Amino acid sequence: MLHTVEDISSTKKRLRIEIPSDAIENEIKDTFEKLRQKTKLPGFRTGKAPMNLIEKRFGKEVEAEVLEKVIPDFYKRALKEAELIPVTTPVFDEQFDFKRNSPLNLSFTVEVMPKVENLHYEGVKVPEIPIVVDEAEVEDSLKRLQDEKAIYEVAEKEIEMDDLVTFDYVDCEIVGEEKDPAFKDKILKIGNEVFPLDIIEKAVGKKKGDIVEFTNTFDKIFRVKELAGKTISMKVMIKEVKRKILPEIDDEFAKDIGFENMAGLKERIKENINNVKKGHAVKIQKAEILNKLIESNSFDVPEALLKNELEALLIQEMSSQGKSEDITKEEGTFKEEKKDNEELQVEMRKKALRNVQASIIVDTIGKKEGVIVTDDEVKERINMVSQRLSVKPEQVMNFYITRDGSLEGLRQLIYEDKVIDLMLSKAVFEKGE
Repeated sequence: MLHTVEDISSTKKRLRIEIPSDAIENEIKDTFEKLRQKTKLPGFRTGKAPMNLIEKRFGKEVEAEVLEKVIPDFYKRALKEAELIPVTTPVFDEQFDFKRNSPLNLSFTVEVMPKVENLHYEGVKVPEIPIVVDEAEVEDSLKRLQDEKAIYEVAEKEIEMDDLVTFDYVDCEIVGEEKDPAFKDKILKIGNEVFPLDIIEKAVGKKKGDIVEFTNTFDKIFRVKELAGKTISMKVMIKEVKRKILPEIDDEFAKDIGFENMAGLKERIKENINNVKKGHAVKIQKAEILNKLIESNSFDVPEALLKNELEALLIQEMSSQGKSEDITKEEGTFKEEKKDNEELQVEMRKKALRNVQASIIVDTIGKKEGVIVTDDEVKERINMVSQRLSVKPEQVMNFYITRDGSLEGLRQLIYEDKVIDLMLSKAVFEKGE
């Protein structure tokens, strides 16, 4: 039973509980009796060995087994009685000494979810975002479709910007170093990473058989060490030129895509653009609700949740930047990066804090509103993702199970979406001036 709850902070508690001796003793006796029924000792038939021999032989094992069962049970009861939701496993404040036929007193510390009191989420004011689709946007989409349907044909002509050009390697050298006779193989294996984005600009006006020369300097963290931080001067020969041929944007073009005519295609394009804009507007409105609730409700967050979120954000950031710890830097560069990293840590901590606060607010509202996620909703989301990515539902399931160990991560995402949708349904939409 729960004795006391000490507030170390609003998110960290010290609980003291006492497990009555009879609760432990009854469990021990039941365990011994079950063990006796299936144990055969020398000189006795199965299930007929004296209890004192059973206790003598298995006593310590049974006591450990019972404590592993009883302590978590009373711990959960204490949390329920104190109305606390743990976010970490409990840490015992001291070693406990168990004695038969004596109550067991335990003291442990645990981080818990904060209680967000007086959370007013009805009538939150959010901007009404009008959705308008311009004719120019429809035309831009048509041009993109036209470009996707373009074909290329070989042409004996000078190169223009929209042409498709293939090159043959001729020669190259590292600027400032002697020519490496084996360098050709390395260049060919690297492929398109060698060519700068403006090579076509350099080739404009030339034709098949002409030589194009260019210089390219590689980053210090380029994956090929022989080229990292170095500049190469390269020569390639134009092998083939293909010109782009665009289809006419007419009813035949619409039929080729799957519509009866241009009017039907334009209507679908307009509908798609409208849906995208509407989805973006809803994201802005949802973010506005969460921001306002965070700003109007002050509460501490569990350090464990903040730490986990911060680590996740930093991993994402470092991954997106593609940084390597193996890089040797000059002292000045190292100091600059250290300063940047310190500023990044501060910014990431602020972001992590808001993310955790938002998650706690969503969870609090979800529990109050009784929001649940059914198995059918999980299946529906899996099917939706599989259709969007053009993969099998099993592949989507395997992705989440591999990443999270189960589908609970996906279930939590659906839960948060449902709660935020509910919050948005209770908002008040304000028209702009």
